[in-house]
Amino acid sequence: MSFFERLKDGLSKTRKNFTEKIEALVSSSLKIDEDFLEELEAVLITADVGNKVVQKLLLEIKIATKDKIITQPEQVIPFLQEKISEILAKDLQGTRISGKPTVILVVGVNGVGKTTTIGKLGNYYNLLGYKVMFAAADTFRAAASEQLEIWAERANATIIKQGEGADPAAVVFDALQAAKARNVDVLFIDTAGRLHNKDNLMKELEKIHRVIKRELPDAPHETFLVLDATTGQNALNQADVFTKVANVTGIVLTKLDGTAKGGIVLGIKEQANIPVKWIGVGEKLHDFRPFSPEEFAKALFDK
Repeated sequence: MSFFERLKDGLSKTRKNFTEKIEALVSSSLKIDEDFLEELEAVLITADVGNKVVQKLLLEIKIATKDKIITQPEQVIPFLQEKISEILAKDLQGTRISGKPTVILVVGVNGVGKTTTIGKLGNYYNLLGYKVMFAAADTFRAAASEQLEIWAERANATIIKQGEGADPAAVVFDALQAAKARNVDVLFIDTAGRLHNKDNLMKELEKIHRVIKRELPDAPHETFLVLDATTGQNALNQADVFTKVANVTGIVLTKLDGTAKGGIVLGIKEQANIPVKWIGVGEKLHDFRPFSPEEFAKALFDK
Protein backbone atom coordinates (compact mmCIF):
# COMPACT_ATOMS: atom_id res chain seq x y z
CA MET A 1 0.00 0.00 0.00
CA SER A 2 1.35 3.43 -0.95
CA PHE A 3 1.74 6.15 1.67
CA PHE A 4 -1.09 8.09 -0.02
CA GLU A 5 -3.40 5.09 0.48
CA ARG A 6 -2.31 4.83 4.14
CA LEU A 7 -2.86 8.58 4.55
CA LYS A 8 -6.35 8.20 3.06
CA ASP A 9 -7.08 5.33 5.45
CA GLY A 10 -5.66 7.33 8.36
CA LEU A 11 -7.92 10.28 7.58
CA SER A 12 -11.08 8.15 7.36
CA LYS A 13 -12.44 9.41 10.72
CA THR A 14 -11.78 13.01 9.70
CA ARG A 15 -13.42 12.46 6.31
CA LYS A 16 -16.54 11.17 8.05
CA ASN A 17 -16.62 14.22 10.34
CA PHE A 18 -15.53 16.77 7.76
CA THR A 19 -15.73 15.88 4.07
CA GLU A 20 -18.87 13.75 4.19
CA LYS A 21 -20.73 16.48 6.09
CA ILE A 22 -19.65 19.05 3.48
CA GLU A 23 -20.79 16.67 0.71
CA ALA A 24 -24.17 16.22 2.42
CA LEU A 25 -24.54 19.99 2.72
CA VAL A 26 -23.60 20.52 -0.94
CA SER A 27 -26.01 17.84 -2.19
CA SER A 28 -28.92 19.31 -0.20
CA SER A 29 -28.28 22.94 -1.23
CA LEU A 30 -29.50 24.70 -4.35
CA LYS A 31 -27.35 27.80 -4.03
CA ILE A 32 -24.48 29.37 -2.12
CA ASP A 33 -26.35 31.70 0.21
CA GLU A 34 -26.02 32.80 3.86
CA ASP A 35 -27.70 29.62 5.15
CA PHE A 36 -25.26 27.48 3.17
CA LEU A 37 -22.25 29.45 4.48
CA GLU A 38 -23.52 29.26 8.08
CA GLU A 39 -23.85 25.47 7.89
CA LEU A 40 -20.45 25.17 6.24
CA GLU A 41 -18.94 27.29 9.02
CA ALA A 42 -20.39 24.90 11.64
CA VAL A 43 -18.92 21.84 9.87
CA LEU A 44 -15.46 23.43 9.63
CA ILE A 45 -15.45 24.49 13.29
CA THR A 46 -16.55 20.99 14.42
CA ALA A 47 -13.50 19.55 12.62
CA ASP A 48 -11.21 21.80 14.72
CA VAL A 49 -10.10 23.78 11.68
CA GLY A 50 -9.83 26.89 13.87
CA ASN A 51 -11.89 30.08 13.67
CA LYS A 52 -9.20 32.12 11.92
CA VAL A 53 -8.93 29.61 9.05
CA VAL A 54 -12.71 29.14 8.89
CA GLN A 55 -13.28 32.87 8.41
CA LYS A 56 -10.52 32.98 5.80
CA LEU A 57 -12.05 30.10 3.81
CA LEU A 58 -15.57 31.57 4.02
CA LEU A 59 -14.30 34.93 2.78
CA GLU A 60 -12.55 33.21 -0.15
CA ILE A 61 -15.80 31.44 -1.05
CA LYS A 62 -17.78 34.71 -0.86
CA ILE A 63 -15.28 36.49 -3.13
CA ALA A 64 -15.18 33.57 -5.60
CA THR A 65 -19.00 33.50 -5.67
CA LYS A 66 -19.21 37.26 -6.21
CA ASP A 67 -16.66 37.03 -9.04
CA LYS A 68 -18.56 34.08 -10.58
CA ILE A 69 -15.52 31.78 -10.18
CA ILE A 70 -17.85 29.37 -8.40
CA THR A 71 -21.58 29.45 -9.09
CA GLN A 72 -22.89 26.11 -7.79
CA PRO A 73 -22.61 24.47 -4.32
CA GLU A 74 -20.83 21.39 -5.81
CA GLN A 75 -17.98 23.66 -6.94
CA VAL A 76 -17.23 24.50 -3.31
CA ILE A 77 -15.55 21.12 -2.63
CA PRO A 78 -12.73 21.34 -5.24
CA PHE A 79 -12.38 25.04 -4.33
CA LEU A 80 -11.91 24.18 -0.64
CA GLN A 81 -9.39 21.44 -1.50
CA GLU A 82 -7.30 23.92 -3.47
CA LYS A 83 -7.45 26.62 -0.78
CA ILE A 84 -6.59 24.18 2.05
CA SER A 85 -3.57 22.99 0.07
CA GLU A 86 -2.48 26.63 -0.48
CA ILE A 87 -2.78 27.52 3.22
CA LEU A 88 -0.74 24.50 4.31
CA ALA A 89 1.93 25.01 1.62
CA LYS A 90 2.64 28.60 2.68
CA ASP A 91 6.20 28.98 4.06
CA LEU A 92 6.70 25.20 4.01
CA GLN A 93 10.29 24.15 3.38
CA GLY A 94 11.50 20.59 3.59
CA THR A 95 13.95 19.44 6.26
CA ARG A 96 17.43 19.91 4.84
CA ILE A 97 20.49 18.02 6.00
CA SER A 98 23.24 20.61 5.73
CA GLY A 99 26.59 20.17 7.42
CA LYS A 100 28.00 17.54 9.74
CA PRO A 101 26.22 17.25 12.02
CA THR A 102 22.82 18.76 11.23
CA VAL A 103 21.31 19.25 14.70
CA ILE A 104 17.57 18.75 15.15
CA LEU A 105 16.14 19.59 18.58
CA VAL A 106 12.85 17.80 19.36
CA VAL A 107 10.45 19.30 21.93
CA GLY A 108 6.94 18.54 23.16
CA VAL A 109 5.04 17.31 26.20
CA ASN A 110 5.38 13.73 27.41
CA GLY A 111 2.89 11.31 25.88
CA VAL A 112 2.66 12.85 22.40
CA GLY A 113 5.05 10.32 20.86
CA LYS A 114 8.22 12.42 21.01
CA THR A 115 10.71 9.56 21.52
CA THR A 116 8.90 7.42 18.94
CA THR A 117 9.03 10.35 16.51
CA ILE A 118 12.81 10.64 16.94
CA GLY A 119 13.10 6.90 16.29
CA LYS A 120 11.05 7.17 13.11
CA LEU A 121 12.91 10.27 11.92
CA GLY A 122 16.20 8.49 12.57
CA ASN A 123 15.01 5.44 10.63
CA TYR A 124 13.87 7.64 7.72
CA TYR A 125 17.27 9.29 7.37
CA ASN A 126 19.15 6.03 7.96
CA LEU A 127 17.28 4.51 4.99
CA LEU A 128 18.42 7.51 2.91
CA GLY A 129 22.02 6.65 3.78
CA TYR A 130 22.71 9.24 6.48
CA LYS A 131 24.70 8.48 9.62
CA VAL A 132 22.34 9.16 12.55
CA MET A 133 22.86 9.79 16.28
CA PHE A 134 20.41 10.31 19.15
CA ALA A 135 21.03 12.37 22.30
CA ALA A 136 18.94 11.20 25.27
CA ALA A 137 18.58 14.63 26.91
CA ASP A 138 15.22 13.77 28.54
CA THR A 139 16.83 12.74 31.82
CA PHE A 140 13.71 13.67 33.82
CA ARG A 141 11.36 10.87 32.74
CA ALA A 142 12.12 7.39 34.02
CA ALA A 143 13.14 4.97 31.23
CA ALA A 144 13.18 7.71 28.54
CA SER A 145 16.76 6.89 27.52
CA GLU A 146 16.02 3.13 27.52
CA GLN A 147 13.07 3.73 25.19
CA LEU A 148 15.25 5.86 22.90
CA GLU A 149 17.92 3.13 22.97
CA ILE A 150 15.41 0.61 21.58
CA TRP A 151 14.59 3.02 18.76
CA ALA A 152 18.30 3.63 18.12
CA GLU A 153 18.75 -0.10 17.49
CA ARG A 154 15.81 -0.14 15.07
CA ALA A 155 17.04 2.95 13.24
CA ASN A 156 20.68 1.80 13.15
CA ALA A 157 21.61 4.97 15.08
CA THR A 158 24.16 5.51 17.83
CA ILE A 159 22.97 6.96 21.14
CA ILE A 160 24.60 9.20 23.73
CA LYS A 161 23.03 9.01 27.19
CA GLN A 162 23.70 9.46 30.90
CA GLY A 163 21.88 8.31 34.02
CA GLU A 164 18.41 9.44 35.11
CA GLY A 165 18.56 12.91 36.67
CA ALA A 166 21.75 13.92 34.81
CA ASP A 167 22.12 17.46 33.45
CA PRO A 168 20.44 17.47 30.00
CA ALA A 169 22.90 20.11 28.73
CA ALA A 170 25.80 17.80 29.68
CA VAL A 171 24.25 15.01 27.58
CA VAL A 172 23.90 17.44 24.65
CA PHE A 173 27.55 18.53 25.03
CA ASP A 174 28.72 14.89 24.98
CA ALA A 175 26.54 14.16 21.95
CA LEU A 176 27.86 17.16 20.00
CA GLN A 177 31.46 16.14 20.71
CA ALA A 178 30.74 12.54 19.68
CA ALA A 179 28.81 13.59 16.57
CA LYS A 180 31.69 15.74 15.35
CA ALA A 181 34.31 13.07 16.16
CA ARG A 182 32.33 10.28 14.44
CA ASN A 183 31.37 12.32 11.36
CA VAL A 184 27.63 11.99 12.04
CA ASP A 185 25.22 13.51 9.49
CA VAL A 186 22.15 14.07 11.69
CA LEU A 187 21.95 14.47 15.48
CA PHE A 188 18.46 14.30 17.02
CA ILE A 189 18.17 15.66 20.56
CA ASP A 190 15.34 14.37 22.77
CA THR A 191 14.24 16.79 25.53
CA ALA A 192 12.06 16.66 28.65
CA GLY A 193 8.41 17.48 28.10
CA ARG A 194 7.08 18.73 31.41
CA LEU A 195 4.77 21.73 31.16
CA HIS A 196 3.59 22.18 34.75
CA ASN A 197 6.58 24.45 35.39
CA LYS A 198 7.24 26.58 32.31
CA ASP A 199 10.11 28.41 34.01
CA ASN A 200 12.06 25.16 34.46
CA LEU A 201 11.33 24.16 30.88
CA MET A 202 12.52 27.54 29.57
CA LYS A 203 15.71 27.48 31.66
CA GLU A 204 16.49 23.94 30.54
CA LEU A 205 15.98 24.74 26.86
CA GLU A 206 17.98 27.96 27.17
CA LYS A 207 20.89 26.03 28.71
CA ILE A 208 20.74 23.40 25.96
CA HIS A 209 20.71 26.18 23.34
CA ARG A 210 23.76 27.84 24.90
CA VAL A 211 25.71 24.57 24.77
CA ILE A 212 24.70 23.92 21.15
CA LYS A 213 25.58 27.49 20.05
CA ARG A 214 28.95 27.29 21.76
CA GLU A 215 29.84 24.10 19.91
CA LEU A 216 28.03 24.81 16.61
CA PRO A 217 27.11 28.51 16.17
CA ASP A 218 24.59 27.88 13.36
CA ALA A 219 22.75 25.10 15.23
CA PRO A 220 20.16 23.86 16.04
CA HIS A 221 19.28 23.75 12.35
CA GLU A 222 15.70 22.74 13.14
CA THR A 223 13.50 22.63 16.25
CA PHE A 224 10.56 20.28 15.84
CA LEU A 225 7.52 20.47 18.11
CA VAL A 226 5.72 17.11 18.37
CA LEU A 227 1.94 17.36 18.80
CA ASP A 228 -0.69 14.63 19.18
CA ALA A 229 -3.51 15.24 16.67
CA THR A 230 -6.03 13.41 18.87
CA THR A 231 -5.78 16.11 21.57
CA GLY A 232 -7.45 18.69 19.29
CA GLN A 233 -7.51 22.17 20.80
CA ASN A 234 -5.06 21.09 23.50
CA ALA A 235 -2.43 20.72 20.76
CA LEU A 236 -2.93 24.42 19.96
CA ASN A 237 -2.37 25.31 23.64
CA GLN A 238 0.87 23.30 23.65
CA ALA A 239 1.98 25.04 20.44
CA ASP A 240 1.40 28.42 22.16
CA VAL A 241 3.61 27.47 25.12
CA PHE A 242 6.46 25.92 23.16
CA THR A 243 6.66 28.68 20.56
CA LYS A 244 7.25 31.08 23.46
CA VAL A 245 10.09 29.02 24.99
CA ALA A 246 11.71 27.61 21.83
CA ASN A 247 12.37 28.79 18.28
CA VAL A 248 10.12 26.14 16.72
CA THR A 249 10.73 25.71 12.96
CA GLY A 250 8.32 22.88 12.23
CA ILE A 251 5.48 20.77 13.62
CA VAL A 252 5.45 16.97 13.71
CA LEU A 253 1.82 15.85 13.99
CA THR A 254 1.36 12.30 15.29
CA LYS A 255 -1.71 10.01 15.49
CA LEU A 256 -3.61 11.64 12.62
CA ASP A 257 -5.19 8.22 12.06
CA GLY A 258 -6.79 8.30 15.51
CA THR A 259 -8.74 11.53 15.24
CA ALA A 260 -11.96 12.75 13.63
CA LYS A 261 -10.57 16.29 13.87
CA GLY A 262 -7.77 16.25 11.29
CA GLY A 263 -8.69 19.86 10.57
CA ILE A 264 -6.34 20.64 13.48
CA VAL A 265 -3.56 20.61 10.85
CA LEU A 266 -5.01 23.87 9.51
CA GLY A 267 -5.66 25.31 12.96
CA ILE A 268 -2.04 24.75 14.01
CA LYS A 269 -0.66 26.22 10.78
CA GLU A 270 -2.70 29.41 11.12
CA GLN A 271 -2.64 29.94 14.91
CA ALA A 272 1.01 29.07 15.54
CA ASN A 273 2.15 30.26 12.08
CA ILE A 274 4.52 27.28 11.91
CA PRO A 275 4.41 24.77 9.05
CA VAL A 276 3.54 21.13 9.64
CA LYS A 277 6.64 19.30 8.34
CA TRP A 278 6.05 15.64 9.27
CA ILE A 279 2.97 13.50 9.95
CA GLY A 280 2.30 10.09 11.44
CA VAL A 281 -0.74 8.05 10.39
CA GLY A 282 -0.05 4.77 12.20
CA GLU A 283 2.25 2.77 14.44
CA LYS A 284 4.57 1.31 11.80
CA LEU A 285 7.86 2.87 10.68
CA HIS A 286 6.54 3.46 7.15
CA ASP A 287 3.46 5.30 8.49
CA PHE A 288 5.63 8.37 9.02
CA ARG A 289 6.53 10.81 6.24
CA PRO A 290 7.36 14.42 5.35
CA PHE A 291 4.11 16.39 5.11
CA SER A 292 2.73 17.12 1.63
CA PRO A 293 -0.08 19.74 1.63
CA GLU A 294 -1.29 18.58 -1.80
CA GLU A 295 -1.46 14.92 -0.72
CA PHE A 296 -3.15 15.83 2.55
CA ALA A 297 -5.84 17.95 0.85
CA LYS A 298 -6.37 15.28 -1.81
CA ALA A 299 -6.62 12.48 0.79
CA LEU A 300 -9.04 14.59 2.83
CA PHE A 301 -11.47 14.96 -0.07
CA ASP A 302 -10.77 11.70 -1.94
CA LYS A 303 -13.53 9.10 -1.79
